[in-house]
Order: sequence, then C-alpha cells, then structure tokens
Amino acid sequence: MTSSYRPTAFEVAACWLPGLVPADPAPAATRRTTLRRTGEPLEAIKGAVRRAAAGRPVAVTFSGGRDSSAVLAVATAVAREDGAPDPVPVTFRYPGVAEADESAWQESVVRHLGLATWRRIVVGGGENDLLGEGARESLLRRGLLFPATMHVKDAMLRELRGHAVLTGEGGDEVFGDRRSRALLRVARGQGRVGTPRRAALASLLPGPGRRWREHAATARSTAALTWLTRGTTARLADEIARDAAAEPLSYARGLRWLRRRRASRVFLDTFGQVAAEHDVALAHPLLDDGFLGALGARHPWGFADRTAGMRAVFGTLLPDAVCARSSKASFNRAYLGAATRDFAVRWGGDGVDPALVDVGGLRAAWLSGFPPGPTSLLLQQAWLASVGAEAAR
Repeated sequence: MTSSYRPTAFEVAACWLPGLVPADPAPAATRRTTLRRTGEPLEAIKGAVRRAAAGRPVAVTFSGGRDSSAVLAVATAVAREDGAPDPVPVTFRYPGVAEADESAWQESVVRHLGLATWRRIVVGGGENDLLGEGARESLLRRGLLFPATMHVKDAMLRELRGHAVLTGEGGDEVFGDRRSRALLRVARGQGRVGTPRRAALASLLPGPGRRWREHAATARSTAALTWLTRGTTARLADEIARDAAAEPLSYARGLRWLRRRRASRVFLDTFGQVAAEHDVALAHPLLDDGFLGALGARHPWGFADRTAGMRAVFGTLLPDAVCARSSKASFNRAYLGAATRDFAVRWGGDGVDPALVDVGGLRAAWLSGFPPGPTSLLLQQAWLASVGAEAAR
C-alpha cells in the first residue's frame, strides 16, 4: 500500500506543491571531486543506468521526446558495452489524440539505435483516463496522490514486474531555462539589445528583486487558470515566485536546487512506491545525483539553449534532428477524456472548496475540448467526494 504525501486543499486546487526541502549535506571536497570521480556527463549517466539495472532486464518508458530518447540511447549504449540484452522501449499510443502522436519520432530513434524489440501499447477505452476504471480502483485503495497520473501507472507496471524501468523525467528542468541562461547568452555575444540583455541583468538582481519580477511573470500565467478564485491564483503566483527566486545563479548549484523542489521530491517518492508494489525498480537517470554533479562540473554555467545541452551530452548517440527538435506532444486529452466529461456533466459541485475554486469555471474547463491538466487533482478529489456521498445515502 502506498503511504505517500496527501496534498492540502490549496495544493489540490493549485495542482502543485510549492516549497523546497532542506538541502542534502554534500561536503565541499566531494563537490570538487565530482568530475574527477565520474568523468564526463555521458559517462556519469551511463553509471546511473548501470546502477539502476543491477542485473534486471531493462525497460525504458519511451514517448519519442528528446528526454526519453536520450535515456533509451544511453541504456542501449550501456547494454552493448556490457554485453547485456538491449533495453526494451515501452511506448503508449493514443488513437484519436492527434497531439499525442509522436510515432514518426519514435520510429526514427528506434531505427537509429537498431533495437529489435519494441513494446507498443495502444491505449483506448478510457484505460489512461484519470477517472477510468483503473484510476478509480487506485483512488479508492490509495486515496489522493500527487501527481494525479500516479493512479494510471498500475497497468504498465504490472506488465514490467521484475524489470528496471528507466524514465526521461527531469529533462525539461535539467536542460531548460535555468537562471544562468540569459547571462550566458549575453556573455557569448548571443543576446540582442533589448529583452535578452534585460533578462541577463534581471538574473543578477538580489532575492527581493527577483521575487518581484518572478511574481509579475507568474501572475500573468496563473490568470489563465480561470477555475481558481483570485485569492488562489494570487497565492499560487506568490508561492511559485518565492521558490523561483531561491534558484542559485550558477547552473551547477541550480541543478542541486532542482533536486530540492518539493513537488519533484514527492513525485519521485510516490512513483517509486507505486512501482515497488509491482517489484519494479524505477530510476530517473536525468535526475541522478552523479549525473547532475558531473554535468554541473563540466558546464558550470549551463547551456545557451536546450539543444546545445542535448548535443553536448547526447550528440554522439542520437540523430541531430532529435537533439534539436522543438516540437512537443501534449497528453491532456489522453488523461482527461470521456470519463472526465461524463463525471463533469453530472457533478453537483461537491468535493472542492469554493473559497479556492470557482465551481462553474471548473465544470466548464472539464467540458472544454482540451481539459486543462492542472485540474486533475480537483477532478479526482471531487470524484472521491461523490463516491462518499453516494455511500452515505
């Protein structure tokens, strides 16, 4: 039974866990010798894959995106260096959800790596819906979990019992727009006069100034969350800005800061517990401490853009088109489908706090053509409340 963190009412409404966990103690001498011990970042992530495998057959959750492609390529290289069986990519396909279709990219990567075995699972009939049959069973057994997608993992994990399963989690954060990026671009002469240079100067602001700037930017984004009350969006913007303002300037230290974000820590812990119920050893090589240490030691100020980071670490293993791609799939409708709409139509507004949530706005969001992912915890909380109300009758 998973005994994971239960989100608060505000966290359910926000679909986010703000805050940072205490930093793990790491002696300065250990940090200084990280690169010498682990070598290049590519060798460090190979070490992470080897530790995760530990004699088990290896599977990689593979969407065809840059991050899962990188992990699959590294796992393949490790297997062939060690004389072990190739890893098996495991891909979910969603008929009727065009924006989730990455089949062309998937086929390109598998062909490039020369993999003979590839498990493609066609998901239909609400199997992946956050209120589908599997999700409802999990909700009744485990209660609310963060993130909501944890309740649709059992079917995959049952199929992979006894495996080491690698994911591409963390790539967006590790290779994304860290605080040092704007400064690095200007230092390398890549920043035009105007916005890039203003962003570089803003990255040097002291904490209160950065928090004010982050709050202004975040408030514009949270205004689009029309199912939340103004007080909720204001609090969410403030919480996100506070955490963002704590990010260190250097890329190397920023990578350690990433590991301290509470939402990430709870997600990884919960996913690991769900996997362990099925005798699956789950690992996220892009978030491995050894890899992050080597990456920060070799590239202390990071990369001018995401493509540069992918090329620097994985360019010898993947087609350049994969490293450089800018498109990204969307899976919202794969998770929030017919079962979500059916529930929204008959929902009476129970199970959510009206001080935090606009009930009419939430129902409209669920009934829209593209239900927003950040409503997922509210959806499951409302469903649990409806089940309790029916049982009480």
